[in-house]
Amino acid sequence: MESTAAQSAPISSADAASLINWDLAASTAARLAPAGPDLKPAAINEAVDSLRRLADASVPHVHEITGLEAARDLRDSSVLVVDRASWAKANTQSFAVMLKPAMQKMLDNRRGSLSPSAASVSGAITGSQLGAVLAFLSSKVLGQYDPFAALAENSSAPAAGRLLLVAPNIVSVERELNVAPEDFRLWVCLHEQTHRVQFAAAPWLRHHMLDQIDNLSGHLLGNVDSLMDRASAAARSLKDRSATGNTPGRGAILDLLQDPEEKAAISHLTAVMSLLEGHANVVMDAVDASIVRSVKTIRQRFNDRGKDRGVVEKFIRSLLGLDAKMRQYSDGARFVRAVVGVAGMEGFNRVWESADHLPTEPEIHDAKLWLERMGL
Repeated sequence: MESTAAQSAPISSADAASLINWDLAASTAARLAPAGPDLKPAAINEAVDSLRRLADASVPHVHEITGLEAARDLRDSSVLVVDRASWAKANTQSFAVMLKPAMQKMLDNRRGSLSPSAASVSGAITGSQLGAVLAFLSSKVLGQYDPFAALAENSSAPAAGRLLLVAPNIVSVERELNVAPEDFRLWVCLHEQTHRVQFAAAPWLRHHMLDQIDNLSGHLLGNVDSLMDRASAAARSLKDRSATGNTPGRGAILDLLQDPEEKAAISHLTAVMSLLEGHANVVMDAVDASIVRSVKTIRQRFNDRGKDRGVVEKFIRSLLGLDAKMRQYSDGARFVRAVVGVAGMEGFNRVWESADHLPTEPEIHDAKLWLERMGL
């Protein structure tokens, strides 16, 4: 049995990572992730080779549509074709980078009251919970650009990060939609490679987003007792909203866990994510049959597929704010189209020049405000 002194001894700053057991999160996600489509080894190899080839083929189209010279040279980042477990593990590594400063702030606020054993137990619980969330998400994500991969401990990722294409999910959706695999894979790659090009065009964006995430997570995790009270309130609210059929604006947790400073941080991150997702969607929508032959069919069937989700999935999506993410696609796309309609793509591309040029959330919803601020 531990002595009283050992139980009350604060954990060191080096033990901040123990507050979330990242290895347990990854292994839990791998264990709980739904099985992917049934594919023979030859079909798996074909899908992987096809996605790698089409990822390369999509870059010149992104360059032509966006006019961003960064698309000419993407050697400081890489493309990986992964399965669901690998996607989940990659995300635990990125989360560890994003939350490391917040974990340290949390330790500082709890210093003297959190023992190593308590931190270990808490880390195991949190790691298991995070793993369950990642397991759910691992079957939904088609692709993801990870700009933080190189900052993870012992990372071998290129300096600017990596693009992850989740092969089983892409194959599953193309089968579900009954569309031409080559066309659908190229269509997906166009969207995901646009994110890669965005961060190449704005190399300052990665650290800007880390600063904003640090700011927000520091507020949310800085006072653990307050966080627990507000999380309970969020759960009660989600139950009430589900009973009445109302949908949270950004996901139940983010709707409620915010003081004025948190609101400002969430608003800024919402605007940035709307910009990135909307811009990538505009690129996809600019693609015609000369690039993706069955693009009209793909668009129609892909947009219709969300109508048949079950009650449980709708509940989880509401809790995690995934439907809010879908609204980011449409809100951001409207902003990009409005700006391009007035100032052209060259005028819009001023957004990548500095953090000061990023749109605010009000500007996302009223592009004229951003155009006036930029003098366009």
